[in-house]
Amino acid sequence: MIFIVFLKIIKIIMKIKLIVVGKTNASYLKTGESNYEDRLKHYCKFEDLLIPQIKNGGKLSNKYLKIKEGKLILKNMHSMDQVILLDEKGKSISSIDFSNLLNQKLLDSTKRLVFVIGGAFGFSEEVYKRADLKLSFSKMTFSHQMIRLIFKEQLYRAFTILKGEKYHHE
Repeated sequence: MIFIVFLKIIKIIMKIKLIVVGKTNASYLKTGESNYEDRLKHYCKFEDLLIPQIKNGGKLSNKYLKIKEGKLILKNMHSMDQVILLDEKGKSISSIDFSNLLNQKLLDSTKRLVFVIGGAFGFSEEVYKRADLKLSFSKMTFSHQMIRLIFKEQLYRAFTILKGEKYHHE
């Protein structure tokens, strides 16, 4: 009961933003993302921000491309944001641990929690320096389009765990 009331209060206070580089092309992934975005409306204020792919990015070196993408990513953050990068070099955690992380952010009165999925070559050093945490969803590599759906499902799962709903089975 306390968590339910707490989540209703937090829905008003904490915002969760997902910054992604490049659009999703596959319709089945778009459908899945939309499904979880609709579900998330019951738990938090969720915003999805698309950073367009850099024009002629294929002609740039990987390092320069990451720098250009990094500037666009950083431009969309506030100084008080808590920033979590979804990165293959990040810490691997379980769904329960992810829900506990969210709960801690709620208890810390975090105003805006920003998750970032970078481009195909990862993040610039500036973005890494700005991050408060790096998470990895798997030791396997997923496409940047696919990880968006996986992230939204895990975010939804985390909120259902916190609320004690019958979605996660363990």
